[in-house]
Amino acid sequence: MKFLLPLAVLLCSCHVSMASVEKTHVPKKTYIVHMAKSQMPASFDDHTHWYDSSLKSVSDSAQMLYTYANVLHGFSARLTAEEARSIEDRPGVLTVLEEVKYELHTTRTPEFLGLDRSADLFPESDSMSDVIIGVLDTGVWPESRSFDDSGLGPVPSSWRGECESGTNFSSSFCNRKLIGARSFSKGYEAILGPVDETKESKSPRDDDGHGTHTSTTAGGSSVAGASLFGYATGMARGMATRARVAVYKVCWIGGCFSSDILAAMDKSIDDNVNVLSLSLGGGGSDYYRDSVAIGAFAAMEKGILVSCSAGNAGPSPSSLSNVAPWITTVGAGTLDREFPAYVNLGNGMNFSGVSLYKGDSLPTKMLPFIYAGNATNSTSGNLCMTGTLIPEKVKGKIVLCDRGVNARVQKGAVVKEAGGAGMVLANTAANGEELVADAHLLPATAVGQISGDKIKSYLLSDTDPTATILFEGTKVGIEPSPLVAAFSSRGPNSITPQVLKPDIIAPGVNILAGWSGAVGPTGLTTDNRRVEFNIISGTSMSCPHVSGLAALLKGAHPQWSPAAIRSALMTTAYVVYKNGKPIQDIASGKPSTPFDHGAGHVDPVSALNPGLVYDLDVNDYLGFLCALNYTAAQISTLARKNYTCDPTVKYSLTNLNYPSFSVPLQSAVMGRGGSASGSVGSTVVKYTRTVTNVGAAATYNVSVSLQSESVKVSVEPDSLSFSESNEKKSYTVTFTASSMPSNSLSYGRIEWTDGKHIVGSPIAVSWT
Repeated sequence: MKFLLPLAVLLCSCHVSMASVEKTHVPKKTYIVHMAKSQMPASFDDHTHWYDSSLKSVSDSAQMLYTYANVLHGFSARLTAEEARSIEDRPGVLTVLEEVKYELHTTRTPEFLGLDRSADLFPESDSMSDVIIGVLDTGVWPESRSFDDSGLGPVPSSWRGECESGTNFSSSFCNRKLIGARSFSKGYEAILGPVDETKESKSPRDDDGHGTHTSTTAGGSSVAGASLFGYATGMARGMATRARVAVYKVCWIGGCFSSDILAAMDKSIDDNVNVLSLSLGGGGSDYYRDSVAIGAFAAMEKGILVSCSAGNAGPSPSSLSNVAPWITTVGAGTLDREFPAYVNLGNGMNFSGVSLYKGDSLPTKMLPFIYAGNATNSTSGNLCMTGTLIPEKVKGKIVLCDRGVNARVQKGAVVKEAGGAGMVLANTAANGEELVADAHLLPATAVGQISGDKIKSYLLSDTDPTATILFEGTKVGIEPSPLVAAFSSRGPNSITPQVLKPDIIAPGVNILAGWSGAVGPTGLTTDNRRVEFNIISGTSMSCPHVSGLAALLKGAHPQWSPAAIRSALMTTAYVVYKNGKPIQDIASGKPSTPFDHGAGHVDPVSALNPGLVYDLDVNDYLGFLCALNYTAAQISTLARKNYTCDPTVKYSLTNLNYPSFSVPLQSAVMGRGGSASGSVGSTVVKYTRTVTNVGAAATYNVSVSLQSESVKVSVEPDSLSFSESNEKKSYTVTFTASSMPSNSLSYGRIEWTDGKHIVGSPIAVSWT
């Protein structure tokens, strides 16, 4: 396969020759060179020597950034476009991929997930403390009490990693909980120059907070009396409190670059981690061009479960990141906890909002109230962008700002700098009724779109508008919960529609976890406050919940594969509340769908004993790549070995043994020449699955529900009997579409039950 280079146009002065431009001004980029290990000439006794020779053949000056041994065979280097084209023509080179920049996807949860009531179900044995969670993020703040190693035994003998020293970081900071810490910056520095050590540490030290938050969510120790300014007070703990944590810093102020991510994944495999957690993502690329997917394939083959965030681009459809079927893709839901802060208006009306503000309260009297759009000379002044507010108009007043474009907390900082006394942050249609609490720098609250519109109406109609804000602290037991977060990225899967993504949702809104001592809770440079714990939101927060839960299951079932662990989490997830009503989508106010929540909301206690699992190994994924009609070179980029699809085998995407069913019918049905009225010929699609019994002998019977009269679903056989553990049985699901429905999307569920276990799989049928 040949990579595509962007067209580059060199503009030069007529007094300068093209030859001199090529020598001195040709831009270089970072490229990742994938080599075919089996094609190394016999004259080389080491692969790195072969890589170096290949590089030197096209450039005398190019230096390798990294060599890779696990996630791929090859190296990364800075090359011109011409050099990249030349090296791709060298013997043994599979493909050359340009560097990609990835972005971060940015107490109560153990109780919410039922872990506090079921601690005795999970083993406290050595098998649990032998599990190692690797976290790729912004590094770690090792002084956090969440990394206390009291009660933990020696570091597992399987661990082969290191604790690196560097700027503001010593190898002595690691202990029996935080057993490893590394940083990777060569790719970052090759593009953006040396790390500015006045702004961030060139070491595993976390100067951002995101990495400490995700790693303590996944595997932090229990810390009593944790809170953020008194909000969410209680016991803070990670999902797997006895698991070990290894941190790999790959994200810097300028982003997370694929050469560094691959180097960290490569090293984590050498280090022998059991779970990898990546709360980051990029655009949707084919799997053989996606560095995270490439690294995750190698990890999966080594028995490592890779959990990734789905992204924060919801509620737009097909907005997902990290959709490869060997990755566990996690969306975000809310908790049953809120931080209410009410807006009281001069006309007597009250509106509910949320806030984590802690500081001097507003005066008890009502204050003048103004809309930011009426206190600016800028067309974007309603957004409270930096420098857009007129101080004379906002001084001493509460200001209403519209949400969007700049950070929510930055809007408050802008109001404060202009002399405002407080802020009401109003959602627009883009965010609807989703409320995310922030630790604002001034008295402030966030309200939904409906409330915001009513408040604006008051502001624009009253000649002397006034308001105040009342802060009510922490409230728990909020119903309904969970709700699918509006920001959580949605399906369908744009790369492979036949694979339903996200896989699952987990808590991702207003999550309390450890924080960096180098930055305030808002992350703003003007925020001089320092906190031990912070409350933030994103699929970045839901991902490490699942990473930690996967570690719990790995400790309880050391022999389970990554696919079996993911299956247990998916098939036991719930899609209805205790009152039987379906989980709601906060973006639409309607029941959420499998394209929003995947298999449902994670239920770790049920996942411990799922009854049946859908297992997968590397050969299944190779068959999947064959079904995608990938070339031998494209498959080798992922598999790191020569692999030829068997021409006698009819590979099918519908036979990947996945615990969910995505059924895209558009091309098949419409290809039969349907009329405008929707009358089309019948189309039949078959999906085959194999389940493995991980419980006692039992007989499972099937039930099917689907919200469509245009598609009929049948399962054969409708009963599966197992006489022993690890026994496998297969079944086929047939979808028969007889006509084009009025609704282009239909959803349902397949459930197998033996009276004790319910093994559920979502169905999503899509038409166009």
